[in-house]
Amino acid sequence: MSGKTTSDTFRQFKQRLLKFILGKVHLIEDAEDILQEVFYQFSRMSDLANPVENTAAWLYRVAGNRIIDYYRKKKEDEYIDDDMADILFGGDTDPDTIYLRTLIQNKIKAAVAGLPQEQRKVFELTEFYNMPVKEVAEKTNVPVNTVLSRKHYAVKFLRAKLEESFSELDKI
Repeated sequence: MSGKTTSDTFRQFKQRLLKFILGKVHLIEDAEDILQEVFYQFSRMSDLANPVENTAAWLYRVAGNRIIDYYRKKKEDEYIDDDMADILFGGDTDPDTIYLRTLIQNKIKAAVAGLPQEQRKVFELTEFYNMPVKEVAEKTNVPVNTVLSRKHYAVKFLRAKLEESFSELDKI
């Protein structure tokens, strides 16, 4: 890596890589999540004894792999997303739907509350208040890479926790 920090690399490649990802994914939120995953993985690699030799090629290859993973996951979850969106955001007011909506909202709140404090704060600021990662880093006085790492672990935890909770709902 020749003396460059992960933050330097992030600043150098962020816009170009985000544009590349947006060309494939189209939703800014999803593209930013993929970008965060790429730089999180890059920060982990840069800490190892065998640093990345061709940074640009490595970043684009990992981004491409994350985009493929994104579409695989999206395809797997497609049927769940439609049903879940209808329950959470639909206008249906029958008692069963209201009960399910409340149950799902409570599962989500409990999962977020179960996050470690630092991860929860980063997740809430980026997801609920739409605060950019850089601004969260400044507000919390931690490096961008730390914010990215905390967000990554928060999302990973929430996915696992909610998948577990929603599989329980299928049994109802």
